[in-house]
Amino acid sequence: MRPRHTQHSLPAFPIHSATFVASDKLVIGGGGGSSKSGIKNKLRLYSVGSDRSIDLKNEIEVEDAPTSMAVDLKSSTIICGINSPPEKIQKGENENCRLFSLNGDVFRAGTSRSTLPADEDDYQKVTVISPDCKLVVVAGCHSLSLLSFPSLTPAAPSIQLEREIYDATFSSTGETLVVATTHNLHVYSTKVRSMSSSPKKSKSKNKTKTITEKTESMELLQTIELPSSTGGPGACTFRSVRYHPSNDNVVYTVINTSPPRERGRKTPARQGYILKWNALTWTVEKQKKVGDKGLTAFDISLDGRFLGYGSSDLSIGILDPKTLTPLCTVLKAHEFPPTAVRFDPTTKIIASGSADNTLRIVTIPEVVGGSSWTVIILVVMTLLVVVIAIAMQNGRLTW
Repeated sequence: MRPRHTQHSLPAFPIHSATFVASDKLVIGGGGGSSKSGIKNKLRLYSVGSDRSIDLKNEIEVEDAPTSMAVDLKSSTIICGINSPPEKIQKGENENCRLFSLNGDVFRAGTSRSTLPADEDDYQKVTVISPDCKLVVVAGCHSLSLLSFPSLTPAAPSIQLEREIYDATFSSTGETLVVATTHNLHVYSTKVRSMSSSPKKSKSKNKTKTITEKTESMELLQTIELPSSTGGPGACTFRSVRYHPSNDNVVYTVINTSPPRERGRKTPARQGYILKWNALTWTVEKQKKVGDKGLTAFDISLDGRFLGYGSSDLSIGILDPKTLTPLCTVLKAHEFPPTAVRFDPTTKIIASGSADNTLRIVTIPEVVGGSSWTVIILVVMTLLVVVIAIAMQNGRLTW
């Protein structure tokens, strides 16, 4: 099914991240980053009309491109990943995690926090808030931090992971956190516990004391490997992960294949898969190949009715979360791969952005929301009545 959609050109504004702060208000982050391209880095607030029109309500200039963001809908508070200027990073200072609140249509800068090493090549690629809005998880390439919201004080010591981090998701209770790295899913309990480290000896004049140090950390509950059905490690990577909003037994992941290069042969194209997992047994219940190229963006609606994705083939689409059946697709939605895909809180529209300076607003057809089977049945019954009526008129059917 091809839904109604509208593309909007935003000159000199490559989009990096986006989130809805209300059903009709969209915040997008974009800009030229730390490069001296002359393209300013900004947060922009747009109102979105029922006809998919947009109207710029306000904007605020920031030091670097907002690379990821999440929102507390109740307080209209946005958590962003924005690096400090290069000159500060070179001094070892990087206030990468920022809070912005909306007072009406006006941005107000709030608390900031450093969670990443002072490295110009690292950035906050993951920003996720828990459903109860008490915790925020932020991550760079390898550093993961759990923060209290809205204070942004550490809720647990930072964790350094060997594999590159791509995404994270909280369970509906906020008590479980799943982190997606290239080759693993790490399942943590967010309830911080005390852990004893190896004993150390302290010498005094008269005797030697053994001191046991205690540290606090999130408990690693389980580590999940890439499924063999998609090729396993070396052949594919995790790209995104999402808990179902109302069913903690269901987790969705995006996996992109990465076929090895062979000398003298054309490298096979990457392919994108969406997998539905049973989070009790961590087994794959369903698997769907979405396209012949990797997926670059992923989201699930707040009511759990739809999965949304953006692909390297420049398309965006919506899937049924139970069957992973495609419901609608917009081909060539952008000139560059989508960088952000977001449902609005009422699940009436989905927005996608790209580094090609375009924003696309898509209306979700009402027939997609679960009434499609009703429509199909009505159509079949109508056709059947017509056939019977024609047969009776021609005298070919008797009772």
